[in-house]
Amino acid sequence: EAILASNTSSLSITAIASSCKNPERVIGLHFFNPAVLMPLVEVIPALQTNARIPILCMDLMRAWGKVPVVAKDTPGFIVNRVARPFYGESLRILEEGIADIATIDWALKTFGNFRMGPFELMDLIGNDVNYAVTETVWSQMYFDPRYKPSLIQKKMTEARRLGRKSGRGYYNYAEDAVGVEPVKDEVLGKAIFMRVLSMLINEAVDALYLGVATKEELDLAMTKGVNYPKGLLHWADEIGLNHVVDHLHQLNQEYCEDRYRPAVLLKKMAFRNEKFF
Repeated sequence: EAILASNTSSLSITAIASSCKNPERVIGLHFFNPAVLMPLVEVIPALQTNARIPILCMDLMRAWGKVPVVAKDTPGFIVNRVARPFYGESLRILEEGIADIATIDWALKTFGNFRMGPFELMDLIGNDVNYAVTETVWSQMYFDPRYKPSLIQKKMTEARRLGRKSGRGYYNYAEDAVGVEPVKDEVLGKAIFMRVLSMLINEAVDALYLGVATKEELDLAMTKGVNYPKGLLHWADEIGLNHVVDHLHQLNQEYCEDRYRPAVLLKKMAFRNEKFF
């Protein structure tokens, strides 16, 4: 009668269930690090999961004091899918030489009120882990350019500069290490923030359009799972959907890359001047 739950952050629950004698009792219960502190748990039914199992798991998570959300069994589920641009677009900005690591982190924390910058967070997660998740989501999404890993991630992993756990990542964690000061240029900082935020919002809207989760659960997942200062769909309402679409169109025209295509739902709602909430 046991429920078999996987804590995987990116592997297919349906594929795991297919190898079990009783696939109807298999489900995903994805906790976030550190699990004792982070309240979010993604509840991911496989294609074969019995309909009563997610209900039992939601009740159990609430009894544990957690905040459960139901996610469709798609690559990255909610958080690891929607959060990809926080890392990916920041790495792209670094690759292009627009700003250095410290400045990108400063921009996201200063203008977006994110608790940690993307490079600080990748060092905390582990650059090998972050790279593996990125590569998994990218390949499972049939190599959609929106999820393409960065060569910087690959090289950092190969060099074993894994972040805090190895003492060196994007930052040096040695006791005698000298800190790097960011370039505190307001115009540059706002441009970095808006570029990353537009990509995050676009990913959240696309996840909503494809039924990965409800709009309420999408915003809840990002605030309770990765401590975003506000839900991305609420954020989109606040700054205006037209503004986000215009920014994505500018990026798309500049780079001529499918990576920057606006989500279908985002374009439709911007055209009709609608809001999510």
